[in-house]
Amino acid sequence: MTEYNDSSAGTLLLVDDDRPFLSRLGRAMEARGFDVRTAETVADGIAEVKKDPPDYAVVDLRLSDGNGLDVIDALNKLNPGARGVVLTGYGNIATAVTAVKLGAIDYLSKPADADAVYGALMAEPGSKAALPENPMSADRVRWEHIQRVYELCNRNVSETARRLNMHRRTLQRILAKRAPR
Repeated sequence: MTEYNDSSAGTLLLVDDDRPFLSRLGRAMEARGFDVRTAETVADGIAEVKKDPPDYAVVDLRLSDGNGLDVIDALNKLNPGARGVVLTGYGNIATAVTAVKLGAIDYLSKPADADAVYGALMAEPGSKAALPENPMSADRVRWEHIQRVYELCNRNVSETARRLNMHRRTLQRILAKRAPR
């Protein structure tokens, strides 16, 4: 296990609606020296930022009450020097570009471990991310795209099938399966 400095690394706001993940990541970041605060919604995240803008933030893109990018935007306006990282299970280029434009320093796909999050938060400004050791397979990319369109259609199978130019029953079979590796 990696040893971390016991001195405070700064304040860190974690915003995610997955309580077990939020709890695990919070404990891991406290072990790395951060003073951790948590929120489960966009509204709570923005309220925490307005109350006392943190030095760092890790925000889930999709939250129960909206888009986590709103928290990144609020953080960048109130503390332009803060370093924010966006986490998502529904990654795509458009949201990654938007996240960076709003002030995020990195964009990580879930599931991300604490070491990856810590590395993104503490990376030197301007440093380039390493290429992934095992990039997503074509089947996984296809599955991710289908899931993203499905979410954009508010989980409406018929509308998703129409947008993907796919038979509804075929889409239902794909959605019922586990994600490919």
